[in-house]
Amino acid sequence: MQELTIIGSSNAIPTRDRDNCYLSLKTHERFILIDCGSNALVRLMESGMHADQITEMIITHFHPDHVAGLPLLLMDLWLLGRQRPLFIYGLEDCLSRVEKMMDLFGWKNWPSFFQVGFSTIPEFTSTIIKDDFIAITSVPVKHLIPTIGLRVESQNKPFIIAYTCDTEPCEGVDELSRGANILIHESAGAAVGHSSAEQAGADAARAEVDQLVLIHYPDSQMDEQLINEASLHYGGLIHVAKDGMKFSW
Repeated sequence: MQELTIIGSSNAIPTRDRDNCYLSLKTHERFILIDCGSNALVRLMESGMHADQITEMIITHFHPDHVAGLPLLLMDLWLLGRQRPLFIYGLEDCLSRVEKMMDLFGWKNWPSFFQVGFSTIPEFTSTIIKDDFIAITSVPVKHLIPTIGLRVESQNKPFIIAYTCDTEPCEGVDELSRGANILIHESAGAAVGHSSAEQAGADAARAEVDQLVLIHYPDSQMDEQLINEASLHYGGLIHVAKDGMKFSW
């Protein structure tokens, strides 16, 4: 079984019940954290997972609500005695900033710190992780800074999950979401670099996805309002993301 968990579902302003937007993906061989919210160690435990099981991280872009928890998570793993390497994927723009951020904390001088390997993602559509169970493709999307969305395809059964990350409607969203079983689409509101629930519904309809999950929405938005907006264009099943929500296949 493979499982995707929404660890945090909020936009840039978290609440008591909703952390900033980040996800986890578990397969038979991997445990991948996609972005890193404010207190990943605790949030993962609340979802029944342990942070030390993480094999890789994918950082979609360098905005605080997507990377602010990374220094704390790395420090926590070190203090808990992690020994095995951790691999972090991201665009060059993102990874260079991540390394600079960690340098401010002097992480290279932490005694017996575990190995962290950086793997640069090309600024074009590219398969970044592939094994016998999954293939993960990164696709550039249109945000305020260089950003990627992700397409996760199961290798042992026909199942696709697409995640737009932060973006306005663009060709990249169409590419990563085409024919997906589940499209996880940001719904922060119509603005430069972002999408509304209505736009998410239009993208879902155009891509002919089976289910639409609205994420990265402000807490002021009611579930019914979000669903009604998305339903203007999309007639399939619509979920409003909540922290701890899981999808398995």
